[in-house]
Amino acid sequence: MPFLDLREFLTYLEQHGELVRIKAPVDPNQEMTIIQHRVMAAQGPALLFEHVVGSPYRVATNLMGTRRRTRLMFGGDPARLGERILRLSRTLMPPTLSGLARARHDLWALTKARLRGVKHGPVLETLTEPPDLNRLPVLTCWPEDGGPFFTLPLVHTTDPENGGGNLGMYRLQRFDARSTGMHWQIERGGGFHFHKAVARHRPLPVSVILGGPPALIAAAVAPLPEGIDERLLAAYMMDHPLDVIKRPSSNHRVPARAEFVIEGTVSPGDLRWEGPFGDHFGHYSQAADYPVFRVQRVLARRDAIYPATVVGKPVQEDYYLGEALQAMTLPLLKMIRPAVMDLWAYPEAGFHALAVMSVAERYPREALKHTLGMLGEGQVSLTKVMITVDQRVDVRDFTAVSQALWRHLDAATGIHLLAPTALDTLDFTGPAMNTGSRLILMATDAGGDPLRGTPPGKIPAPKDLHPEVTGTAALGPAFLLVRTRAGLADIEALRQALLHHPASRDYLFHVIVSEDVPLDDPTLMLWGWFTRFDPLADLYPAGRTVAGNRLIFDFPITIDARWKRGYPKPVEFDPAVAKKVDQRWRTFGLPDG
Repeated sequence: MPFLDLREFLTYLEQHGELVRIKAPVDPNQEMTIIQHRVMAAQGPALLFEHVVGSPYRVATNLMGTRRRTRLMFGGDPARLGERILRLSRTLMPPTLSGLARARHDLWALTKARLRGVKHGPVLETLTEPPDLNRLPVLTCWPEDGGPFFTLPLVHTTDPENGGGNLGMYRLQRFDARSTGMHWQIERGGGFHFHKAVARHRPLPVSVILGGPPALIAAAVAPLPEGIDERLLAAYMMDHPLDVIKRPSSNHRVPARAEFVIEGTVSPGDLRWEGPFGDHFGHYSQAADYPVFRVQRVLARRDAIYPATVVGKPVQEDYYLGEALQAMTLPLLKMIRPAVMDLWAYPEAGFHALAVMSVAERYPREALKHTLGMLGEGQVSLTKVMITVDQRVDVRDFTAVSQALWRHLDAATGIHLLAPTALDTLDFTGPAMNTGSRLILMATDAGGDPLRGTPPGKIPAPKDLHPEVTGTAALGPAFLLVRTRAGLADIEALRQALLHHPASRDYLFHVIVSEDVPLDDPTLMLWGWFTRFDPLADLYPAGRTVAGNRLIFDFPITIDARWKRGYPKPVEFDPAVAKKVDQRWRTFGLPDG
């Protein structure tokens, strides 16, 4: 069923036992983060905080905290939605009478994927001018955040050249009553629009939408091709036109049933230090100068509800949202590259740090062509480690991927190190923001025999390796993870021990991780590994040879994936705030935390 605004969604969840109203006072400064994390970990309900300290508005969180609730936002199975779009595109290229007849139901749904102009709507019920952002219950999620952040804002801009719309989700740090930061990362549509405005020496009008149809949240973070308005995708998900009101100050068409719309501009040269912020990489992202959003007015419904989310170490809400978006977009990627069978960006690693692709290879080295091509597609281009395997490998099963690498990764032809390259803004491992390196591992089966036979045997006990080692674990036969104490300054002695130990030398990769990485949790193992290493700086092969103009690595290869000096800290709760939440837990009406 389509949900035309946030309230319809909350009502549905409450009727189906998936919403809890918390009537006790709760502080948006860290307390909500702790409560949501615990409820999220227990696969618990969405939360509606009805008494927010310091604000007259209610707060809704954990809206996407389960796969079921996330699917509701998409209007059903995201994979089927993507397949429907793919089926329609194939039917209409080229159009035929018989094809149009077969696609009549899809075409009827397509007619609803539009913006429908209306003159009035609930979002016009109140107007605050001049604005006061301090009245909004903006969350301070983590102890060392630079301040309160809008975490679920839908930022609407239009292209200064052609007027095309873009809807994206970019965090906004509240600076004061009338301004926020505008965290435009690279490869983001709003940032491209601002780049054009800067070239014209003109301010860029911005409308920040809070609430409205839940499908807008999913659409705003969908990796659509540049120039396609995400609001049309939201209407397609809803199977219902999106009612919009044209605003005279900006000419923006804003959702009529949003909870809030914050209007203002971002101007060239107007910068301010923004951050840090505990983001979905599970660390505090780096602070830097970003454009300032100067707010002119705030529109709101009566008794408006403020939507928010919290990110951090996996698993959080963005995990399920990212899963659903990948399921939806895979059919479209396969339309662009039919030989690509599957592609999975791992939520455990923050999506951009690790992706695995499977290819149906029709001639030798074809898979490399598709790998390089995919790394040029939109936000996939920010992938740090791309592993390509045969079509028979389940790309979502990292153990199966490890087995494929063990059988088919050839050090002479299958390892490609690219540097320097652009990197996700939130990835902190490179030498500078937005800059780093990329690792490609090719492990397809071109019909030949496996390169290796029997995989490694028993993992060596820590005491046999090095006195600073506190644990070992294997992720399939290709990867041995070794956890060390923080005091290990030089890994060379450990690297040599691993290289020569009979139980470890046959692994292709020895991955050294920090002591805060639990080796009994596959999710956090991937998190602690892939978020903390730069391929160019942190690969130590057993040997190097030069063949022509290629540098060839010898196995085993040590990966130094420890937390290093200069990296931002991983996020952790403030113990005093956590204790306070513990003491008051029963007043929240939630199961024991």
